[in-house]
Parts: sequence; structure tokens; C-alpha cells
Amino acid sequence: MKCIASLPLACSLVFALAVFSGASPADTALADDDQAHHHHEDLTTAQLGTVVFPVSCSPAVQKPFERGVALLHSFWYEEAEKEFTQIAVDDPNCVMAHWGLAMSLWHQLWNNPDEKMIQRGLDEVHEAKTTDGRTTPREKAYMAAIAAFYSDSKKLNHEARAKAYSNAMKKVYESYPDDHEAAVFYALSLLASEPHEDSTFANRKQAAAILEKLFATEPDHPGVAHYLIHAYDKPQLAQLGLPAARRYAQVAPAAPHALHMPSHIFARVGLWQDDINSNLASIAATRKAAAMHMGGEGHQFHAMDFLFYAYMQSGRDADARALIEEIRAMPNKKDDMYGTGYDPHAATLSHLTAMYPIEMHDWPTAAALPPYEVAGTAEDSTIYWARAIGSAHLRKPEDVRKDLAAIESIHKKLAAAKSEFADSVEDDRKQVQAWLAFAEGKDDDAVEAMRPIADKEDSLGEEPEGIPAREMIADMLLEAKRPQQALVEYQTDLKLNPNRFDALYGAARAAEAAGKQSDATEYYALLLKVCDGSNSTRPELTRARQLVAQK
Repeated sequence: MKCIASLPLACSLVFALAVFSGASPADTALADDDQAHHHHEDLTTAQLGTVVFPVSCSPAVQKPFERGVALLHSFWYEEAEKEFTQIAVDDPNCVMAHWGLAMSLWHQLWNNPDEKMIQRGLDEVHEAKTTDGRTTPREKAYMAAIAAFYSDSKKLNHEARAKAYSNAMKKVYESYPDDHEAAVFYALSLLASEPHEDSTFANRKQAAAILEKLFATEPDHPGVAHYLIHAYDKPQLAQLGLPAARRYAQVAPAAPHALHMPSHIFARVGLWQDDINSNLASIAATRKAAAMHMGGEGHQFHAMDFLFYAYMQSGRDADARALIEEIRAMPNKKDDMYGTGYDPHAATLSHLTAMYPIEMHDWPTAAALPPYEVAGTAEDSTIYWARAIGSAHLRKPEDVRKDLAAIESIHKKLAAAKSEFADSVEDDRKQVQAWLAFAEGKDDDAVEAMRPIADKEDSLGEEPEGIPAREMIADMLLEAKRPQQALVEYQTDLKLNPNRFDALYGAARAAEAAGKQSDATEYYALLLKVCDGSNSTRPELTRARQLVAQK
């Protein structure tokens, strides 16, 4: 197996893809040349999963249609759109091809279509109504459901239209109880219409109840395993998602998202090596698909976020640094994967650049991070957030104030533009305000300011890519020489974010300072276990080894 020296991940990516596809690394390398003229016909049920979705179209397009639905279920929307477009060409009377196109335009769990995309969806609904082809009442019900989402966009906001679609899919689900696709798409609609900041997870639990029944009888259905993972993607539910996480990559090994998605559960439960394997495989699959001119290249950056996070928690900081440099060297194609002006390359690079010194507790480097190259953006705010935390640990309040002012300016600009990134910048601002109090020596005020942020994060189960606010409170208390209180916060954090490096080490130090030596030894030992096999020279691990060896 040959590796390109300038690409640190190359060997790992090839190997990871081979592991997930069942091929040897040599076979995978040879396959790259064989796939130069790739067509969707090569994507079999063994590669995308099994879908049964009969439609009143030409028998010749039945298999392509089900392939298109399988692509939808693995969120490979770019390729699904191509598939349904070709079906409409091959069978101009296939009404449901326009349903497929309308479904491909709305990426249900991560974007709100803009006016242009909504109009395209309405155009497909209109095409379906005016196409001279046979349809069944079931097919008309599917079309009516997606029409409910795209209609009345001038009167109804995105949330209301997502709810209207879900209500319509519920009718399809109840009217056709033997149609498993109706059940799967209804479950997805419950996730897509989940009320904002719902700490009861009611929609998730309802979706999971529907999907669990299907999972027992259709373990090879891509949507079932996929949406179960999404339903359980909260720290309070994550253990329930492990069976689906173990299954999904096997069901659809050709789909990059299917290879990445299990890592959402693995990250929640602190299974870092499984997390790493998933994302290496996903990145490899994305690059292989891109080489064959298939869509979705921007999705690799989301996998890289998760990969970086797992590297940092398992003591593989050299791999994390190499990943940052590799991203920095990649050409920025500005792949707007969310349809919102979001630049995944820029966002990932700024996020990882900010997170590395914070995770490493390298406060001088964090405080000295250069501002992001494009001022006034959410990416710029991330850098100022990291700078402020670094300066706060160095007890330099004036520098923190400057960074806070920069974040406030960015928030004002984004809020005026009604940017959906304004909320994330506001979160940065609130955290930095707490760190300003800490920098000023007002430890109680800092903890008081951070606590509601932590309580909200804990109840909602934020995605595990940053530093939990609960852990920040613990760090503040530990530095304030209040180890018993810090230990309580670390323990609370570890219940929701198990096996995090900083929380394990912090809990060990806090227990040690509080005179709880047996607890300290247990935490140090667990940290060493989590980082087993790493080549990290971090002083935390050196100290852990020394203290565990003494016991």
C-alpha cells in the first residue's frame, strides 16, 4: 500500500475504507482506477441498503427509484437528485420522480430551504400534478405531504411547514400501515419537526418507538438504522443507539454519511477508537466518491470535526495537529452544503484551530491566536472565543474585554442580517462574559454566569464537539482551589460526556486535592486506559502514569 507523504491521513483513510467495505487495502487501491466511469447502477442494495417502494412508473425505473430512495435515506441528496432527474428522463410519465426531486431539495435535519429552493420544490409539485401518468391514492398522499412543506412559504415559517409535512406523513403512515417507507419517512419527519430546545425529547422517543419495531424486522433498511441514531443522538439516550450505530455502516457502506453517522453515538458514549474508525472511513468514502465526480464532498468536514474531537479525547494530539494542517492545505471549494452561505472548509479550520490550544490547555497560544481572515463572521467569533479563554486563564481581563467587544460586534452584525449563525455567536458572548469575571478574580460571579449555560447544555444535550460548559465550571473551581466543588461538577459532566480527557484529568486532580486518593487513582487509571496506545507527551499523562504506578 503506497501513501502520499504530503497527506498524513492517506494511509489511514485507505485502510479505514477497506475495513468498512470488506476489501483489502490493495483491492481498494485498485478499485479506484476501476471506478473511473462510475454509474449509479454500481450502487447495489449491498452498498446502499434494502428499500422496497413500489411506484406506478415504468418497470424499468423501479430499481433506480428504490436506489434514489436509499440515497435519500443516507442523506446523499446530491446523488438522489441526479437519480430522480434521470428517472424523469427515462420515464416522462413517472409522477413520483417529481416527489423524489422535491424530497432531494429539502435536507430535513440540517437546513431551512431559501426562497429559491422552495420555488424549485413547488415547481416539482406542479410537475407532479401536471404529468400525464398513473398514480395511486398512496402516491398522491406522498405528494400531498411534500406539497404541504413547500406551500404557503409566504405565510408560514419553516417550523410550521415542517410540522405540516409531518402531520401529512402521519396520515400516510396511518392510512397505509403495511407501507414501511411511510413509517420511516414519518419517523424522520418527527425528528425534522422537533420543537426548538425540547428537553423532553418527545418527538425523538416517538420516532424511535416506530423505528425500533422496523429495526427488528428490517435490519438492512438504511433509513431505519440511520434515523434511530439521530433519534438517540442525545447523552441521555445514546446507549440505546449502539445497536443501530453498529449496524448502519454495514447496511450502506458506500454512503459516506452512513460511515460517519455511527460516530454520533460513539462520541456520546466515549468510544473514541470506534469514533475514529467511523470518520476515517467516511472521509475516505467521500474522497473516493468525489474522485468519481459524485456530490457531497463538503460533508467530509463534518466527519473531520468529529475525528479531531476523538483524537483530542484519546491523547492523539499529534494526529489532531496533522489533521488541522491537512485541512489548511486543502483547496477551499466553498461547498455550500447547508444552502445558507455556510463554508464548511472555513468553519472547520477555524473551529479546530481554536479548539486545539484550548483542549491542550496551552493558554498563551490560545490568547495569541490571529483573528480569522474574514472579519465579522461566526468563524471569526470562534477565534475570539478561544483567545478570551486563553487570556482569562492568564488572568488578563483587559485582553478578554477586547475579545468580548469583538464578539459583541460580530453578533450585532449577524443579528441585523438575521443570520442563523447569530445564536451561536451569542453563545460565545455569554461564555466569554463568564470568563471575563474569572479573569478579574470574581470566581463566584464567573461560576454563576456559566451555570445557566451549563444547565441548558446538559438538558438539551448539545453536540459533542466543543468544551462542555459544565466542564468549564469545574475548571474554574479547581483553579480557585475549591476541589470538592470542582469534583462534583466534573462527575456531573462525565455522566453526560464520558471519557473526556480534561474531565477525567480534572476529576483526578480534584479528588486528589480533596483527599480522596482512591477516587483520584481510579480517574487517573481510566484516563490512561482511554489514551492507551497514544504517543502523547502531554504532562497530564506523565503525571497519571507516575501516580498510578505508586499505588
